[in-house]
Amino acid sequence: MDIYLHEKQSVIEADDHRFQVVAAGRRFGKSFYAAYRLFEAASHTHKERSDGTVVDLGPEVVYYVGPTFKQARENLWEVCMAMGQGLIKSVRQNEGEIKLTNGRTIRFKGADDPDSLRGVGLSFAVLDEYAFMKPSVWEFIIRPTLMLSEGGALFIGTPAGKNHFYDMWVAASNGVDPMTEKPSDSWRAFQFRSDDNPYYTKEELENIVGGLSDEARKQELEASFEATGGRVFKSGMFPVQTCPHRGSNVIAVDLAGFTNAEGRKGSKSILDDHAIAVARVHEHGWHIERIYHGQWDVRETALRIIKAWRDNGSCPVGIERGMAKNAVCGEDGRGGYLGDFMRKYGYFDVFPLTHRNEKKEDRIKWAIQGRAETGKITLEPDDALAEDDKWVGKFLSQAVDFPNKLAHDDLLDAVAYIDQLANESVSWDVSLYDDWRPHDEEVGF
Repeated sequence: MDIYLHEKQSVIEADDHRFQVVAAGRRFGKSFYAAYRLFEAASHTHKERSDGTVVDLGPEVVYYVGPTFKQARENLWEVCMAMGQGLIKSVRQNEGEIKLTNGRTIRFKGADDPDSLRGVGLSFAVLDEYAFMKPSVWEFIIRPTLMLSEGGALFIGTPAGKNHFYDMWVAASNGVDPMTEKPSDSWRAFQFRSDDNPYYTKEELENIVGGLSDEARKQELEASFEATGGRVFKSGMFPVQTCPHRGSNVIAVDLAGFTNAEGRKGSKSILDDHAIAVARVHEHGWHIERIYHGQWDVRETALRIIKAWRDNGSCPVGIERGMAKNAVCGEDGRGGYLGDFMRKYGYFDVFPLTHRNEKKEDRIKWAIQGRAETGKITLEPDDALAEDDKWVGKFLSQAVDFPNKLAHDDLLDAVAYIDQLANESVSWDVSLYDDWRPHDEEVGF
C-alpha cells in the first residue's frame, strides 16, 4: 500500500507498545489510521512470539470492533475498500468480512452483540469509540483471543466523560495494565486534538468551534476527558468544605452485589464497587463526611459496615434490600457475617432501603439534583486520607459523568439513599417496617 500518514498518526505508528490507547478529537484521522492498522496487521502471515515460537497467523483473524455492527460498517467499510485495492481477494459486505490475497481475514464486528465476537483467535483488534462499549467486551472476550499469537490492540476514540475509556487511558499513561493494575511495559497512551490533523484549514476549524459550547469543544475537538459526560450534575454543585452545622449522622450502604449470594458458603465474586456513605443530616441539608468504597468480599463488606457504624457514633444504618443485603446480614438484618460482628461489637437495626419501583437514574436525580442545585449537599475534604481512601474526586467524577450508562455511579447511588434515611436520623422506629415483605426477593421490591 502506498499510504501517507500525517505527523501525529506517524507518532502512533512508530510506537511499538502492544496495546495503544488513543484519545483523539473529531476529524483527527482516526478512521483512516484504524483502516491502515487493520491492513498492516493482516499483511503478516507469521509471527515470532516472546518464547521464540513462530506462530502461523493464517487461522488468526483481525477484528475491527465498533459500538454496533452498523456503525462499524458505516465508519470504515468504504475507507477499507479504497485503501485495500490490490490487496483484497474477496468481500462479503453483509457479513462484514474482507479476505486478502495472502489468505488473511479482516472482520467487522459490533460490541453490542458480544456472542458474535467469540469463537476465533485474533492477531490484532481495533476497538473504535471504546467509550461507548461495555468494558467486558475487552476484558472477557477480545483480550483472551489474543493470547496464542500475543496479538495487540488499538483503542481509539473521542472521550465521553471519565468512564472506563478514561480509566484505561490513565492506566496506560502511567504504564499500568488497566485490568491487573500492575506495572506493564505493554501499554501506551496518546492524546491528540482535531487541529493536529494538518489537512484542515484554520478557518474551517474556527467555523466548527464557533458552533460548539465550551464543554463540547473540549471533548470533541481537544479530546479532553475533563468535559463532563452527563447532563444533570456539575462538580461545582458540590462544595468541598468543612461543615459548621450540627446534625445527626446516618449511614447508607449501596451494595454492588455478589455471585452466589444466596448463602454464606461458596465463592462470592464482586460484581462492582460497594459504597458506604456517611452523612450528617442538618437543618440546611446534607454534609457527606466520608464514602468508603471498594471491591470487597462478603465478610470484609460486613466488617466495613460495622466499623463505619462504630466510628461514626453508632448512627442509623440503611442497606439496599435484595440478595446482596441478605448475603451480608440476612433478611432480618442480624444474620450473616454482619450478625457475627454485631455479637462482638454491638447490635443495631438495619433500615431496609428500597428501590421504590424507581429506575436508578430517576432515584439519583430526585434525591440529589434539587439539593445539589441549591448548595444543600457539601463534601468533607479528604486531603488527610491515604490515597486509596480518597473519595471526593471519585464522587465528583461520577457526578459529572451521570447518567452515562457505561460510567460508574455507585457512590452517587449510596448518597441518593440518604434521602430514605434522613427522616430516620431523629426518629428511628424500625418496627414500622417489620411487616414489609418484598414482592420479588431478588430485585428487592
